[in-house]
Amino acid sequence: MSDAFVVCSHLSFSWPGDIPVLTDLSFTLGGGRTGLVAPNGAGKSTLLRLIAGEYRPTAGTVTVRGVPGHLPQTLPLAAELTVADVLGVAPVIRALDAIESGDTAEEHFAVIGDDWDVEERSRAQLDRLGLGGVALDRRLATLSGGQAVSLGLAAQLLRRPDVLLLDEPTNNLDGRARARLYAVLEEWTGCLLVVSHDRALLDRMDRTAELHSGELRFYGGNFTFYEEAVRTEGEAAEKALRTAELDVKREKREMQQARERADRRSGTAARKVADAGLPKILAGARKRRAQESAGRAGDVHASRVADARARMDEAARAVRDEQRIVLDLPGTRVPAGRTVFTGERMRVAYGGREVFAGEGADLVVRGPERIALTGPNGAGKSTLLRLLSGDLAPDSGHVVRAQGRTAYLSQRLDLLDPARTVAESMAAAAPALPEADRMNLLARFLFRGDGAHLPVGALSGGELLRATLACVLCAEPAPQLLLLDEPTNNLDLVGVGWLESALSAYEGAFVVVSHDERFLAEIGVERRLSLEEGRLSEAG
Repeated sequence: MSDAFVVCSHLSFSWPGDIPVLTDLSFTLGGGRTGLVAPNGAGKSTLLRLIAGEYRPTAGTVTVRGVPGHLPQTLPLAAELTVADVLGVAPVIRALDAIESGDTAEEHFAVIGDDWDVEERSRAQLDRLGLGGVALDRRLATLSGGQAVSLGLAAQLLRRPDVLLLDEPTNNLDGRARARLYAVLEEWTGCLLVVSHDRALLDRMDRTAELHSGELRFYGGNFTFYEEAVRTEGEAAEKALRTAELDVKREKREMQQARERADRRSGTAARKVADAGLPKILAGARKRRAQESAGRAGDVHASRVADARARMDEAARAVRDEQRIVLDLPGTRVPAGRTVFTGERMRVAYGGREVFAGEGADLVVRGPERIALTGPNGAGKSTLLRLLSGDLAPDSGHVVRAQGRTAYLSQRLDLLDPARTVAESMAAAAPALPEADRMNLLARFLFRGDGAHLPVGALSGGELLRATLACVLCAEPAPQLLLLDEPTNNLDLVGVGWLESALSAYEGAFVVVSHDERFLAEIGVERRLSLEEGRLSEAG
């Protein structure tokens, strides 16, 4: 609907205990597709829930024209529910079944209303999102995480919302499911607001909204346009800050020079008065006038310095603090001719089924290869990573691992003890390294000063990522093979940037499971493997 829109006026929201999340936020959102970006913890998900009416503002108002539909990041769905329950059509289908069986009670007609075609519409929505083979009476417990997300979106689309709110909708989706989601959203004609770190999805938006420093700013283009605009703004802000810093130095220098001139004039005047032999009362008056003149000049220069400092502070606030992780990890280097892993005819039964078809899977990893492992959800990608790591032994087949450490980085980021500090975690990972060297390494991962002594359990998502990367990549011995399972899930865009810069410095071999094509390009993937229907093959 072209007239669907959201108006937020002086919107504020706080958690119990007066913990502010959003403060005095005002904006209008019209029709079209809008991508919403911000660091984790900035309040993106909270804003979506406020618009959906699930939260009430602490102050201000939210006005939504039309019917809102909201797909949260974590679906609160019970395992015993059926697909029809999630779609919200179960009562209507039961009433239809009752009428078809000959029960013409009036309450069945009341339940159906105008929804005589609800089953056909439900099947059409499921087909659009790749769930055509999923029965309406199937239990949620039997669906994969990606299927549950697609089902949740189908449920929202069935409601025919005017305003659609999606929170990280591509999490847990494989490549095919993402492509179907993109196609559905490209056909959307209402008001769409998407929170995502999926840059391929954000590049399909008409505009980008950024929640930054308590304000919502709109950029009239997709994510690539937004990145370029922010880069240009950043360069201008840095230039303005340098100019302001020079202005402060100049004003301070001129103020000091003015003071010195005033002091010299005062000394000269005093000598002239003494030489002239003037009465004390006249000499005092002249001295007071000289001091007052010097004071006025000093006030003028002090005011100029204060103004220059204010301009410098304003320019400093405009400069974004987006630090990058800059690393050198020679200990992770693997010679080009070295074989890191060999697996022949690997077969394994997992969850009551054979994961690899035929005679099993073959895989050789040599040198510092950067490998992307792709395939549909449920194909066995995580099982293959467990075989690579040694966490799982094949039921049959032959496996040889080179000497050296293999590190596994899961999307749960659960490697570190929550009771330890960051510094203690690094000491446990690299006990032979001198403390000063460990602290220097932590500084490169942006843990400086007191930040290095924060408990792991108190870290934000981005901080936990950096701490985990520090302890994995700088451990003794350094990892020669790194395994990553959907590492960008649940990371904000800043966190994805940190991960990309850390992996760019890594000189060993890695295998990464990811459906984020932009991420795979940024980390220099040079070989692709596809696991589908039990067959592991080289992909183009």
